[in-house]
Amino acid sequence: VQERGALGFERHYHVTDPFIRRLGLEAELQGHSGCVNCLEWNEKGDLLASGSDDQHTIVWDPLHHKKLLSMHTGHTANIFSVKFLPHSGDRILITGAADSKVHVHDLTVKETIHMFGDHTNRVKRIATAPMWPNTFWSAAEDGLIRQYDLRENSKRSEVLIDLTEYCGQLVEAKCLTVNPQDNNYLAVGASGPFVRLYDIRMIHNHRKSMKQSPSAGVHTFCDRQKPLPDGAAQYYVAGHLPVKLPDYNNRLRVLVATYVTFSPDGTELLVNMGGEQVYLFDLTYKQRPYTFLLPKKCHTSGEVQNGKTSTNGVSNGIHLHSNGFRLSEGRAHVSPQVELPPYLERLKQQANEAFACQLWTQAIQLYSKAVQKAPNNAMLYGNRAAAYMKRKWDGDHYDALRDCLKAISLNPCHLKAHFRLARCLFELKYVAEALECLDDFKGKFPEQAHSSACDALDRDINAALFSKSENAEDKKGGGPIRLRATGRKDSISEDEMVLRERSYDYKFRYCGHCNTTTDIKEANFFGSNAQYIVSGSDDGSFFIWEKETTNLVRVLQGDESIVNCLQPHPSYCFLATSGIDPVVRLWNPRPESETLNGRVVVDMEGASQANQRRMNADPLEVMLLNMGYRITGLTSGGAGGSDDEDSSEGQVQCRPS
Repeated sequence: VQERGALGFERHYHVTDPFIRRLGLEAELQGHSGCVNCLEWNEKGDLLASGSDDQHTIVWDPLHHKKLLSMHTGHTANIFSVKFLPHSGDRILITGAADSKVHVHDLTVKETIHMFGDHTNRVKRIATAPMWPNTFWSAAEDGLIRQYDLRENSKRSEVLIDLTEYCGQLVEAKCLTVNPQDNNYLAVGASGPFVRLYDIRMIHNHRKSMKQSPSAGVHTFCDRQKPLPDGAAQYYVAGHLPVKLPDYNNRLRVLVATYVTFSPDGTELLVNMGGEQVYLFDLTYKQRPYTFLLPKKCHTSGEVQNGKTSTNGVSNGIHLHSNGFRLSEGRAHVSPQVELPPYLERLKQQANEAFACQLWTQAIQLYSKAVQKAPNNAMLYGNRAAAYMKRKWDGDHYDALRDCLKAISLNPCHLKAHFRLARCLFELKYVAEALECLDDFKGKFPEQAHSSACDALDRDINAALFSKSENAEDKKGGGPIRLRATGRKDSISEDEMVLRERSYDYKFRYCGHCNTTTDIKEANFFGSNAQYIVSGSDDGSFFIWEKETTNLVRVLQGDESIVNCLQPHPSYCFLATSGIDPVVRLWNPRPESETLNGRVVVDMEGASQANQRRMNADPLEVMLLNMGYRITGLTSGGAGGSDDEDSSEGQVQCRPS
């Protein structure tokens, strides 16, 4: 019991804020002669395995910075994944590589004991699970997830999931992981914005029952057997991405999940979305992407506006339905906004001052801190929405829309949130909904109906409606867009359409890094309480955010070119990273007596803005940037600075409350 208590204490306190602030480079492990593409701790945390372009795997004693074993894996191309097989006493290591092969190695004799050649394209990830001894899974760019059985009588693999049956021949599986608390659940990342969660046991039971059924071998064209049973798959997607897809495709900007992982308690799924940001999905409190059944008339005289309480707190009640709005019958009481305690009022004022100085990210971070402490304050959500709308990074307008809806749910007569909602809908290409929302706004707040801000938005909306392009039909509403195929072999099945329509939205979004150049870039939970999120980046740094506030707290230079891998130690504040450099780097809190940490990126805001510009740059410009050319005037994506287009919005939108 004492030991368990000690371990609990150790895990609870091993990553605390002062430790993060002091995180620095402890050692570089040298031994590879190519990029190090994958890292894996054993369960105890006293061994670290690495795989490289040099086709070797090395097992290290990271605590003493020693190379214990190096072996050629038998692969003929870059290694992308390395895993210890559970219950093997750290004796069996599995590797997957660009030669389309999966190899199994016995480390005690330094031999490759089995080779699987079933995939027809690069193998990107291997997954294992303690509950499934002698079993593991692979994801490859042939669109298949295969399951392997290493028992003596049947060393073989079978197809568990065939994504090509759902998404056509061009789909590529990129990553996969098993839920650590319930090993029946497997998450898969692939090309496109959707992340898939599968119930392995349900799939196996379905296959067994099909085999046992007397008519299993007889199918007509109409009586098609489903490859997966109903309920065996659940999709997740950042709500704005399906709508953005045609625009991204036109700009040759690829969306692909490069890494998926579960939180230690198995309740959250983290995704590094290549071409975009890092997203966290809550698997317990699921939410649908926002739909727009907008609230109707709200009496405003003497009521609550912009989060401030006045004499009469009654209006038409509205409540969230599938995260959109639905009118409720009759009238409901609007809970008056409680005054913020003095320390939060100060925090809000600091955020307002940052906003006034056009320091949008700083304002967002301060509002986010306040929101965490006062999650039912409409004004804070409304103000943060304004800051998101000014900053305009990828996904900011959707986060602003979510904040506006939250503000309105807390206070149905929040004037600024209503107006900002209309502007967000317009910016997200929901033009018809934006017009409906603006008309609704004018009806609720007639004194604002002819303000310069209203007139400007009205003009924008009508211009957009007038110049309907060929694909205007695709952009109207969130539903149809996610069903569209994007290429000739990208034929999407009916089953896939249904699964996409049932997708759940994200809970948190983490911004600042850049993920466009490699398709193996990881993001991970740091700390056994998962209180931090870490991600690699194309700028050679790795980024650390607070999970709950989504605020960026630390940026460290981890590679000369690109950081791809970040694997936290299972029980200490200890992080292993790798990338293009042929070394493994180990990071931990440095002693306070140590001199200044030369790898700290002090200007986190500047690094984040540069990465947003890089993600929105023309592919040729990115290539030139990678070659060391500096391109002036590269501002697509509006990463920083101020924009003038809505400066005429007067008090409706510009200033926070």
